[in-house]
Amino acid sequence: MIDELLKPYQRFGVNLGLDRINHLLAILDNPHLQIPLVHVTGTNGKGSVCAYLSSILSEAGYKVGRYISPHLIDWTERISINNYPISHKELERILQYINSVIDPQKESPTQFEVITAAAWLYFAREGVDIAVMEVGLGGRLDATNVCPQPLVSVITSISLEHWQNLGPTIAHIAGEKAGILKSHCPAVIAQLPPAAKTVIAERIELLDCPAVWVKPARKIEEGWGHYEGIDYPLPLAGDFQLMNSALAIATVQILREKGWQIDDRALQEGMSKTRWSGRLQWVEWHDRSILIDGAHNEAAALGLRDYVDSLGKCPIWVMGMLSTKDHEKIFKALLRGGESLYLAPVPDHNSADSENLASLAPLCCEGLEFIGTYPDVFSALKNAVENNESTHRVIVLCGSLYLVGYFLAHKNKCD
Repeated sequence: MIDELLKPYQRFGVNLGLDRINHLLAILDNPHLQIPLVHVTGTNGKGSVCAYLSSILSEAGYKVGRYISPHLIDWTERISINNYPISHKELERILQYINSVIDPQKESPTQFEVITAAAWLYFAREGVDIAVMEVGLGGRLDATNVCPQPLVSVITSISLEHWQNLGPTIAHIAGEKAGILKSHCPAVIAQLPPAAKTVIAERIELLDCPAVWVKPARKIEEGWGHYEGIDYPLPLAGDFQLMNSALAIATVQILREKGWQIDDRALQEGMSKTRWSGRLQWVEWHDRSILIDGAHNEAAALGLRDYVDSLGKCPIWVMGMLSTKDHEKIFKALLRGGESLYLAPVPDHNSADSENLASLAPLCCEGLEFIGTYPDVFSALKNAVENNESTHRVIVLCGSLYLVGYFLAHKNKCD
């Protein structure tokens, strides 16, 4: 039913701009103006930061709305309160109401704008104390960028992705992400490439934003980090979580200064309870532990490679990618000689052709042991498991969050 309600808007695709979402929210009585906001953008890491923040704030006793994209399995994942997703019935009711108020004579909102409006309306109706919202694409013209005075604006990372929509260089992309910064509103910024840092710094100075430039936390032992005098558990895998967790804690420090009651116990408990599916996640399939991770761009692929190297096992790659991604850079980040590659299409999306990827892979990495193409992810995984029984090898499913989501949605049926 949710798919049916949203499908009519799918044909409008990606159409960045704020006029349509502002018009729609005005019809809905401007629910976004009723809710204090932490707004999070970035190429990678924004989902993890949102997960940390919503968990910490929930543990501190607040009613916390969280909005993320994309979802892995179900639309309801995108909209949650205190880490509990909106019910199917409630989302259906809200979407039906939104459909009823949209003026067919006006330019239609996009699918992302409709689901974003649904999140704002749900949070307002439920009376959340605070919303933690992830930007969908870019920032400046993203449908989430409608609040004039967020509590904190967070930029997690900037690398070259979505250049088709955001511009051809790091500086262009940084300019779009800087669009979430607002005059005199605090900003929390990760370590950035020089070209991106220059753009962000200029915007911060222009808007007179109190800014915190965050350095990664320090790992004090396995599964624990330290940042600004606070020791805390790190439940999410990967060294890049040292930066993501530090961004979350720096944001919490600003909220504390604004009067939000978040003690160290809530911070530590919230961090320990954070979960984020589809990112460096271990799952069981066919009596084998498989590592799954979206790794849909070069920066994410480098982070995945670092984590895999830390395991001390030879990886077997099961991959599918969207046609819009930089396949060469992702392959170069991930693949090493002597490794095997099992390729499958990303279902129900604009997938790269597996045969074309199979031709590209040896040009990106010499000496691959095996390259095969398969009609679907489960036949690729089945062959990977059967051909690599050694426990000294680790099977890694990656390349697209949509592929990972499809696997998670159907793995029990295909077990």
